[in-house]
Amino acid sequence: MLIALNKPFGVVCQFSGESPTLADYVDVPRVYPAGRLDKDSEGLLLLTDDGALQARISSPRIKKPKTYWVLVEREPTDESLELLRRGVELKDGITRPAKVRRIDEPPSLWPRDPPVRLRKTVKDVWLELTLTEGRNRQVRRMTAAVGHPTLRLIRCRIGQWSLHGLAPGQWRELDC
Repeated sequence: MLIALNKPFGVVCQFSGESPTLADYVDVPRVYPAGRLDKDSEGLLLLTDDGALQARISSPRIKKPKTYWVLVEREPTDESLELLRRGVELKDGITRPAKVRRIDEPPSLWPRDPPVRLRKTVKDVWLELTLTEGRNRQVRRMTAAVGHPTLRLIRCRIGQWSLHGLAPGQWRELDC
């Protein structure tokens, strides 16, 4: 079994502990996340009861692409975007090159609760960023390293699976 969940902001990627957790949204026994999203991130989370599939989805050796919509503070320069494309020096080493491009606000984007703090004097910009590795808080660390802190982070795709059509907290079963 493979499930796609649109994980809401503030939800912890586990089934027990202080609420809200995945158990508040998915009432399917013996499924586990294939990878994680931190509490402050939203979007596509895959859950499965198949250990081998879970490993294939989340293994860094397989380099399954993961795509994110990222709202960053201030307009990134072409040089900043090129740094992301080449790989960014982080404390745990240089990242693999990322695919990155400026985008308009994603269509049919839901409001976040609580809303993102926006300033009238600072232009915030949406990026689409695709990675083939999954270090802890990697997108946030990469955008901060090039001078554009992440304000909102939504994973919209993992490999061939997408978030399309799922509202926050909704899930659907997928074909493996």
